Amino acid sequence: MASARDLVMEARAHVDGLTPSQVAAELAQGDRLLVDVREADETAAGTIPGATPVPRGLLEFAADPGTPMHVPGFDPARRVICFCSGGGRSALAARSLQSLGYTDVAHLDGGFGAWTADGRPVAPPP
Repeated sequence: MASARDLVMEARAHVDGLTPSQVAAELAQGDRLLVDVREADETAAGTIPGATPVPRGLLEFAADPGTPMHVPGFDPARRVICFCSGGGRSALAARSLQSLGYTDVAHLDGGFGAWTADGRPVAPPP
């Protein structure tokens, strides 16, 4: 039986892990969907400006245009960058998006913690 750690390691092996500066550069290019997969209590400390909040447990439903929970902006052909608090859940989220047919996904390695530690801007909670 695989452990959660094993699943995160497998996901990281198949998904691009970006640094805060790489994420900032991609966001400056435009047309990127930045997805905050943290839970509502975690986003109380703020979020990355422009992020779309979708808790990890709802991601697949938000990303699937065939569900009533689909969130506009999700498109399998669009670049999607996920982030969480530390990088584990976002790697799993990005891997799950790949399973749904998303071909251009990445995650913020180190998560929101790495973003803030790098001195990047923080927006108020959604």
